[in-house]
Amino acid sequence: MGLSKTLRDTEPFNLLSEDSFVELSQMAIVKKFPPHTHILNQNDPPTGFLYVIKEGLVEIVALTPGGTEMVVDYRKEGSFFGGTPVFTNEPYTAGARTVKATECYLIPADALTQAAKNHPHITEYFTKAIFSRVRSLYSDIVSDHGKKSLTQMEAYPFQKRLSEIMSSPVETSTSSTPVKSIAKQMTARGIGAILICDKNNEVKGIVTERDLVSKVIACESIDCNKTTAADIMTANPFTMTPETYMYEATSFMMAHKIKHMPILSDNEIVGIVSLRDLMRYRSQKSMLLVGNIKEAKTIEELTKARAEVVKIARALLSESRSPIETMEILSYIHHCILQRGYDLVLEQVKQEGVNPPDIRFCFIIMGSGGRKEMLLGPDQDNGFIYENYPDELHEDVEKFFDFFGERLVEAYANIGYPRCNGGVMGNNPFWRGRLKDWYARIYGWIHTPEPKKVMYSTIFFDFMPLTGDASLCQDLRDIVYKQIREFPLFLYHMMEQDFKHKVPLGLLGRFSTERDKDHKGMLSLKQAGSVFIVDCIRMYLLENQLDAVTTIERMDRLVEAKVFNADTAEHVKAAFEAFTFLRLRNEIHKIDQGEFPSHYLDPYALTKNEQDLLKEAFRAASKLQDSARRHFNVG
Repeated sequence: MGLSKTLRDTEPFNLLSEDSFVELSQMAIVKKFPPHTHILNQNDPPTGFLYVIKEGLVEIVALTPGGTEMVVDYRKEGSFFGGTPVFTNEPYTAGARTVKATECYLIPADALTQAAKNHPHITEYFTKAIFSRVRSLYSDIVSDHGKKSLTQMEAYPFQKRLSEIMSSPVETSTSSTPVKSIAKQMTARGIGAILICDKNNEVKGIVTERDLVSKVIACESIDCNKTTAADIMTANPFTMTPETYMYEATSFMMAHKIKHMPILSDNEIVGIVSLRDLMRYRSQKSMLLVGNIKEAKTIEELTKARAEVVKIARALLSESRSPIETMEILSYIHHCILQRGYDLVLEQVKQEGVNPPDIRFCFIIMGSGGRKEMLLGPDQDNGFIYENYPDELHEDVEKFFDFFGERLVEAYANIGYPRCNGGVMGNNPFWRGRLKDWYARIYGWIHTPEPKKVMYSTIFFDFMPLTGDASLCQDLRDIVYKQIREFPLFLYHMMEQDFKHKVPLGLLGRFSTERDKDHKGMLSLKQAGSVFIVDCIRMYLLENQLDAVTTIERMDRLVEAKVFNADTAEHVKAAFEAFTFLRLRNEIHKIDQGEFPSHYLDPYALTKNEQDLLKEAFRAASKLQDSARRHFNVG
């Protein structure tokens, strides 16, 4: 792809004149960079160029307060980096490192500034302050927290991506290569696997040491000179992208008993990792929490793992990692524990002679679990979806799930997930049923939107499959969307229910704290803050019939759909991130004090900057709430 074509498709250059395209193309130079090379470093002075990627893959890396380099973004062919310092003459705020061999167009600063004189929007694009006051306050507080933290733990698997440990370049061969040649190639290179590719260098299979031993050496009838790679390779191997976190790869490879994983970017081979590589970076604590969870044999083992989650949270927060990423990692661990707990309970009841009915069903989780937004004290919100089985099976089906549901809920409570006070759990017949039963239930919620039914819907609408037949989940989501299309007024009732509650800020900017004896002088970061963002974003998502799991992902989809502009979404994201950070830090503190993690805190115990941050976050949530009210108000 030529520079001119690339720029024509890329903001802010897509509005340039033809003369400007020609001039930039003539003045640009092309430069190649080897894999794993820093093109520029954080805090370096400007090089005097804008870098446009012609071919390759580049990581944008930033340093945490502790000096650890963290990957914050990836730039692919057609993307650019390093432009802002051309206009500000300030040092780079992040570094750029190649993942694989990369070729860039380097546009000189003079050419870029000359184009900007004729097209002022270019300067505005690169110099615009994209962070709101809430983002600025949040960044300062997180940085200060990282510097003061005294609780360091090896959280490496949760901070690093496969791009940072994968081996590259990768040894490859063809499917027609004799296995004897494959063995010699592996021995000469000192490697444990070779990728088998076609003439277009697309991965068709993988041959490992294990394949050579089990399929060649152990078989006396095999002729090593005639048998080819195609005869012994594992076809269509699992692959991952360079952006995948180490903890995800480790858990997946252990669960599937895979020792080597090809790494692809846009179907192009960029590296390979082995389970041995990953294990070298894993601490005993992370091994327990990610690897051993899936191998747990008892509920007691999962209970111990559940108690260790706070240590991972503390480590990630001390490394100044994004609390949104931390929340997703914590949700991943919670999901692993819940999945393994489900399997253990199912094994137990089968051993007792109680077997599940021969129907398709899916176990779902809802609320924060369904949004992958679990922190340290989530309770249970779960249920079951069944296929539309015949009525004559109903008694036997419900008999099993009455028994199994209660055993499961009890096991989860023992592990450390409290029962839901509202009974939103799989042991409650109201939260399980056939697709047609759910249809009738959802119809009642939407067409008769009483306050309690609206409250149920706000928990339920975030459902996702945890285990079982996931296709039933999609069938159920289709039912939800169909009902809302037929009765869009329901969204107005959701908005009205949400608007009964206001953010806890008085006219003079003082916090309005609770008066009841249990939480006197405190306020809830969840019920009085982040819930307004979650609820409003969900309403917009439902209205536009979009699929996305997390609140941040939902905002991105709404920006793509042009429901929100990017600046509005950024402001709301910053507020949501601030609530999450303060809440997670508060939960860690509560656990350290021997208490159950809570979203209630005394706002006046915060520092002045933290109080300002909280107020700005509340104001952002309030503005979103007002906007939703105007949008969904039918009066």
